[in-house]
Amino acid sequence: MADKIVIRAEGVGKRYLIGHERERERYVALRDVLVHTAKGLLRSAKNLTARGAWVTRSGTEEFWALRNVSFELRQGEVLGIIGRNGAGKSTLLKILSRITEPSTGQVRIRGRVASLLEVGTGFHPELTGRENIFLNGAILGMKRAEIKRKFDEIVDFAEIEKFLDTPVKRYSSGMYVRLAFAVAAHLEPEILIVDEVLAVGDVEFQKKCLNKMSEVASGGRTVLFVSHNLTTVADLCTRALLLQKGEVRQVGTPDEVIATYIEQSNTNRIGTLVSHTIGDLTVNFDLSGNATGNIFQSGSPLELKLTCFASHTVRLDEFCLTFETLRGQRVGLIDFRLAEERITLSSAKASYVARLDNCDLVQGTYIVKTWISGPDIGLELELGMIEFVESGRGDRLSLFPAHINGIVNFRGNIEKEAAS
Repeated sequence: MADKIVIRAEGVGKRYLIGHERERERYVALRDVLVHTAKGLLRSAKNLTARGAWVTRSGTEEFWALRNVSFELRQGEVLGIIGRNGAGKSTLLKILSRITEPSTGQVRIRGRVASLLEVGTGFHPELTGRENIFLNGAILGMKRAEIKRKFDEIVDFAEIEKFLDTPVKRYSSGMYVRLAFAVAAHLEPEILIVDEVLAVGDVEFQKKCLNKMSEVASGGRTVLFVSHNLTTVADLCTRALLLQKGEVRQVGTPDEVIATYIEQSNTNRIGTLVSHTIGDLTVNFDLSGNATGNIFQSGSPLELKLTCFASHTVRLDEFCLTFETLRGQRVGLIDFRLAEERITLSSAKASYVARLDNCDLVQGTYIVKTWISGPDIGLELELGMIEFVESGRGDRLSLFPAHINGIVNFRGNIEKEAAS
């Protein structure tokens, strides 16, 4: 039954009406307030009857948080939903969790759903942790005997045994999340929906949660996961969905969708001069070599030039260029300290050049960054993206995360040009 479709969204849209208050007079008499309120209620009632929309005297504006969202999810799949803030990710999860109804379209769900969308979702603040475990289980449709069977596992996972009989209104946000996730994951839902709320927990607990979601998915259950951590999405999910301004931009493998998301977030593809000014420091970056447009051939020579100057003298302890995969893993480094033992930036431009005879990055898109640090400065600056295609030689360096142990240090011919 692995091919069974458990979630089908068809043309889902969600519309909100945003009210806009008019500028108020400095002095308003009680009589005016009563008259305007009565008139406003009467107009609102008429509008509601006529059009089915509540229109206030201050005026409203339509806002579509989601529009025409369609996708299918099969049993056992882990779907990562990514997108910028305000793209509609949380709204979609609320519709899938039956917290809110769509304005258009429909969602069909087969199976019991457990969701963790906000800290303390589904908890009653006056009840204890113990009571909330049984309450949540009952909401999920589980019998008391089933909840008792899982009770010890939930408490052990959440690490809140000492506070089990304390009302949850006295829990910290971290304790809330630990208990909420433990309940949602252990009470055997057929579909688990998790929002970015896991970011509230500490690193060790996040690791436990991700391992548990992998375990849930490997057991044939379905997971929907919203996160801004692209590495986690790439490692955990079998498919990904990209939302952009409330609409589905792309559905596909995590690597494909993440690449599109990175590209739409940063349109700066390297191939021409890139210039950044941050505070007192200006950085110019230029890349040249055997390229067609912005695409370089793996194994081709490459020349990278970084020119910096500052409004006052800056001494640097670290000064390098790095290559990262779209998942955020650093795979290559060029250290400009090889050009001179001590680097000092001043108002005179200092240019550092790395000439690589053979830049054997495996086919794919990489993010190029510069790391500059010293006693008075510390910054990591994203310069843009560079794309490599296969050279056909077959002896290229394999730099994908699954194949590397550490970072490749590109040495080549690294030198400092005369200051201008």
